[in-house]
Amino acid sequence: MRALPRRAVLAAPAAVLMFALVACGGSDSGSDSKAADTQQQAQSAGGADAAGGDGDDKKEPPLTGDVKQKAEAAALAAYPGTVVKSEEDAEKPGMYAVEVKQADGTSIEVYLDKSFKVTDTKKEGTEEADDAG
Repeated sequence: MRALPRRAVLAAPAAVLMFALVACGGSDSGSDSKAADTQQQAQSAGGADAAGGDGDDKKEPPLTGDVKQKAEAAALAAYPGTVVKSEEDAEKPGMYAVEVKQADGTSIEVYLDKSFKVTDTKKEGTEEADDAG
């Protein structure tokens, strides 16, 4: 068996790191369109699963600006923790979805309507939705 050249062995971790950065959106430069372009490139290069997607065919655009701030604030008010992601919900058109990691380590998907009222939740890792009231 022939050994790999030293350059190839050293380049592999760098390539993995670069792909991970691209898949995660790179640095927070404040350019939402650049991050979206980077995510689309990552998805076309390695599929939705490699880019951190759910593997669904449904496109869930990330929330931005004022909508993002209001949706995340409303979700955190109802379910304190740390926001993992916030996006438009492809499964429920016209709704926002904010994933919150709670203090106990569990994650919950909080669904909000356009007026930022919590309408539903789903514990991450389960398929059943819990009624939020």
